[in-house]
Amino acid sequence: MRRADRLFRIVEYLKARRAAVTAEELAAEMEIGVRTIYRDIADLRTSGVPIIGEAGVGYLLHQDYVVKPLMFDVDELDALSLGAQMLQSWGDAALARSARQAIDKITAVLPPPLAADASASTAYACASRSKLPITIDLTALRQAIRSKHWVEINYTNQSGETSQRRIRPLCLVFIAPVWLLAAWCETRRDFREFRVDRIGRMKIAGETFRDEKGKTLGDLVRRQEGRGR
Repeated sequence: MRRADRLFRIVEYLKARRAAVTAEELAAEMEIGVRTIYRDIADLRTSGVPIIGEAGVGYLLHQDYVVKPLMFDVDELDALSLGAQMLQSWGDAALARSARQAIDKITAVLPPPLAADASASTAYACASRSKLPITIDLTALRQAIRSKHWVEINYTNQSGETSQRRIRPLCLVFIAPVWLLAAWCETRRDFREFRVDRIGRMKIAGETFRDEKGKTLGDLVRRQEGRGR
């Protein structure tokens, strides 16, 4: 990778994160040594990029900094195209439409040679027969996760037993061909994962919830990480 491209990637990587990033994390992402990261950060600062932090603590890019228009290489375009096709195959209609629109926006601003490469992608994703039927509105569920609305569901477990749950929806996880809803379940007073294809009825409540210690997505991730050690 050219050094200019690497510097741009470092800025992109920092811009996409709100928490400080260590030199070790940057080095692993860029596949270079930590000392090279130190030099790159110093050069970026010298050129006027507002990077906050220091070695041993981590680096953070000021959120008001505007990154110059980016460009993609052929492999990146293939990856984006393939990802959009997968969403069209496995996601809900709104997510699939957004993926197509994103690719259209990117293709529209590409130089002619790259636009031709993008249209001649060598990777494709097709609809699968193993896709499971989902009866609830997956788009509405995604919106409820973002807006932190309470959700009430009727859920049928693997044994065929049905129960009613009131949940704080936290995130959706796709493990082909299954969509899982990770949530804090008020009924069970613990975290639960629900197969979306087993949710028979869903009602999005009018009220929203506030994050509470021990009930957030971060808490769930930390618990899972602790079990994996």
